[in-house]
Amino acid sequence: MKVVLFCGGQGLRMRGAAADGLPKPMVPLGRRPLLWHVMRYYAHWGHKDFILCLGHQGEAIKEFFVTNEEWRSNDFVLAPGSGTGPELLGRDMHDWRITFVDTGAEANIGERLLAVRSHLRGEEMFLANYSDGLTDYPLPQLIEDAQKRRSVGAFLATRPSTSFHFVDQDADGVVRRICPAEDMALRVNGGFFVFRREIFDHMRPGEELVEEPLARLMEQRLLLAHRYDGFWRCCDTFKDLRVLEGMLARGPAPWELWRRFSPGDGPAAQDWLAPQLQLRLPAEPEAVGG
Repeated sequence: MKVVLFCGGQGLRMRGAAADGLPKPMVPLGRRPLLWHVMRYYAHWGHKDFILCLGHQGEAIKEFFVTNEEWRSNDFVLAPGSGTGPELLGRDMHDWRITFVDTGAEANIGERLLAVRSHLRGEEMFLANYSDGLTDYPLPQLIEDAQKRRSVGAFLATRPSTSFHFVDQDADGVVRRICPAEDMALRVNGGFFVFRREIFDHMRPGEELVEEPLARLMEQRLLLAHRYDGFWRCCDTFKDLRVLEGMLARGPAPWELWRRFSPGDGPAAQDWLAPQLQLRLPAEPEAVGG
């Protein structure tokens, strides 16, 4: 499936030493930008045809992929006397296909998706994401369920990754309880969308994707949300970035599934995937809407 990634935001809450002058998707996370980690997750599951919806400083994203020299971020062997270049021991992106589309500096997510509609011609279903969330979620489960249940849209519903505490109080202000966000029943839209091409029939120019279009799907019970309590984190602030950097330094980070196994590894992969589906997913995903 093609993967649409929304890369046009300014990342105002990410401003700091690591992000100055860079669009949010290009903020370094380890030796590679945040966007690469999101794309590598999809590539791990076999989805390597990407459409990047560019906006703020989109030229920086283009430059990274056009000028990328893989020896800078991979191990290699060099024989100086041979007259040949580095012999890479691993490669990151050699079999990816990437379409770069300028969707406007001020466009919202819905407008960016409409701007790449022509690049999805002929696709029955496609994937989409915000380019700033990381997870270890077994993606085939979401795709298969969306196909089976004929939903027009499906996404990951996760617990909020925030340090805030929620307050439950009576009408007179007396506090009944204070609890961490992760202990609440509330869930957030974690991205990692699966859409049928019919999503465009529910969209109007200028609308934000998760507001009017998804509301129309909810009314018709055509929108699914998969509850997931495993690892998910949005890199929205400099603090989030520092947390993810710590996970990466200890390695392998939770989202680095490609460092655990390849989907073609047979029994080893099956042994890992089975408990994820059994322990982390509900028996029946929620249908959002009436």
